[in-house]
Formats: sequence, structure tokens, C-alpha cells
Amino acid sequence: MRTDAVRRDLRSEIEAQGYFPDLVEDTVTLALEAEDLVDFVVHHEPTFSHDEIHRHVTVLALTPTRLIVGHTDDQPAEPPNTGSYAASSTESVPLGTIGTVTLTRVVADPETFRSGSTQADESWLSVGWGAMRRIELETASCADPECEADHGYTGSLAGDDLTVRMSAAIDGADRVNRLVRFATTLQRVTAR
Repeated sequence: MRTDAVRRDLRSEIEAQGYFPDLVEDTVTLALEAEDLVDFVVHHEPTFSHDEIHRHVTVLALTPTRLIVGHTDDQPAEPPNTGSYAASSTESVPLGTIGTVTLTRVVADPETFRSGSTQADESWLSVGWGAMRRIELETASCADPECEADHGYTGSLAGDDLTVRMSAAIDGADRVNRLVRFATTLQRVTAR
């Protein structure tokens, strides 16, 4: 069965990240239950804070009805405890609520690019379903350079639910291509 093969591939990708594979997989599997797994992306994003490295793994799992977004982070323990702990969560987004799916590809030497090529140095997937918004404000002004009046603020409101960025230099060309494939599949199924 194809779903079993996709789930085995998901486990292999999670194990390749080397970050609590049983916890990461279990978190996603709980959300999937018996639903078919159509496609997935696993993204590992380490962050640096002073002299510590914190790891964050995101798993995007596509089913016939939902986009499952799983996050697992390690956190330092709060005193008096020692060591660390991991927080793992999933969000289940019905495909019908997804408003936008944006795929951005960055290609070096675009003059050498050929149609159908998998050449991409970086890719970003942005998905919006209205759960979060970002407001960017700046001071409003007028065209008069002598004007000292308060014109208030101007800005923009943008959806900011999920963005995943991968680069060939860091994540490898195969993972960048997987993100592109996942994004185009998600674009297709959410357009129905």
C-alpha cells in the first residue's frame, strides 16, 4: 500500500534529523490516526542563543482532508530543574480553510535555467489560513518636507500562519526539491 511506503519515508526523514525521532513521529502519528498520508516535508531548524543550540523540527503532513503542522522544540529547564525538555504540538488545518499557498524559488544563474528543471538554490513555502496576522506599521507622512503635523500611521496587515524556508547549501538539494513538490501538491489540492 502506498500510504505505508509514505509513512516509512516519513520515519526515515525524521530519523535523518537525529532529533528525538520517536517523539516527533509519535506527535504526527497521533494527529494522522488512520488517515492516508499523501505527502510530507520534514524541516530541521537549529537556533543559536548565546552558548546554546536549540533545535526545532517542523513536520508538514498532507492528508486527503487536512494539513497537519507538527512542531517539536527543545527548551532549557527552568531552575531548580536541570537538563532540558521538549515541547511537541500539532495543528490540524482543514484543506478548505487554507486561503493561500505561496511557493518561492530562488535560482542562481537564471540564464541557465531550463523549463522543467529542479534547479533551485532556495525555496520558501508560505501557507495562510487566517489563524495569525502580522501588522507592520510606520509613521505616515505627506509630500510637504516642511510639514510637522502628525499624520498618524500607515501599514499593512498580512497573514502569517506558516513559512518554511530551505536552502540547498544547508538542507541539501533533495530537501529543497521535496519542499517544492510538497508546495505544488498543496497548491493543487487547496484550489479544488
